[in-house]
Amino acid sequence: MSDLTHLDAEGRARMVDVGHKPPMHRTAIATGTLVAAAATLDRLVAGDLPKGEALAVARVAGIQAAKRCDALIPLCHTLPLDAVSIDFNRSGPDRLDVIATTTITARTGVEMEALTGVSVALLTLWDMVKGIDANLRIDDVRLIEKRKEPVS
Repeated sequence: MSDLTHLDAEGRARMVDVGHKPPMHRTAIATGTLVAAAATLDRLVAGDLPKGEALAVARVAGIQAAKRCDALIPLCHTLPLDAVSIDFNRSGPDRLDVIATTTITARTGVEMEALTGVSVALLTLWDMVKGIDANLRIDDVRLIEKRKEPVS
């Protein structure tokens, strides 16, 4: 069990001690896709939904979620993020990709923050369009990149 960083020698959950690690510039990028009818995504992108401007609300929700990841995922460190961005890309008539990018200078990475940001942004979009499309799907939430560079 010693290979699993969130378990101690007795197999109990623990927060990883990162105090010995040097601070690094760290970036994580996560993505996921909202699949909906093309007409639904047309209205979403145009800002023509009964609940209002969904992309703006989802962007703020994703940023807020990334900032509060430690409150949602029990063993995550509380991190002072340098930046969070939530972007949208219509990758097909029935597909809207959400991309979350998180950056920090710290002793631990920001993958969980990027994944949480993209997930909550997608859930917010779902909530905003569910009244006009009953056949929604969230696909392929994943980490696509993480980088770390020494602090100069």
